Amino acid sequence: MPPDRDAIVLFAHGSRGARWSEPLLRLQAELLRSRPDLAVPIAYLELQPPTLEESLAALAASGKRRIAVAPIFWARGGHILDDLPALLEAFRQRHPDAEVQVLPVLSELPGITAFLAQSIAGMDAG
Repeated sequence: MPPDRDAIVLFAHGSRGARWSEPLLRLQAELLRSRPDLAVPIAYLELQPPTLEESLAALAASGKRRIAVAPIFWARGGHILDDLPALLEAFRQRHPDAEVQVLPVLSELPGITAFLAQSIAGMDAG
């Protein structure tokens, strides 16, 4: 992430489960520890608030103009290929001065496959 970013939005699917977003909150806390200069809101596609539109609008209203969206999705499926571009286009229409960059999905992050393979292989199944 270039240091000139104002915000990173953690964008996830959403769930009705009360504890589902706990890992996102841990990721958010870790990002804030490593980059306290950034705003790091969490946004959801559906099933729970806030939506991506709401989070992006709040960032824009607070003066944030350089925003990265980190899709917390394993792969580039329909939500990333179809839904996300439509949501971002609607935001850009309302906030043409904002620069929004989409980061890779989880499976495309550098080193993630090797990290997961090593972690899984080293786990005790018992």
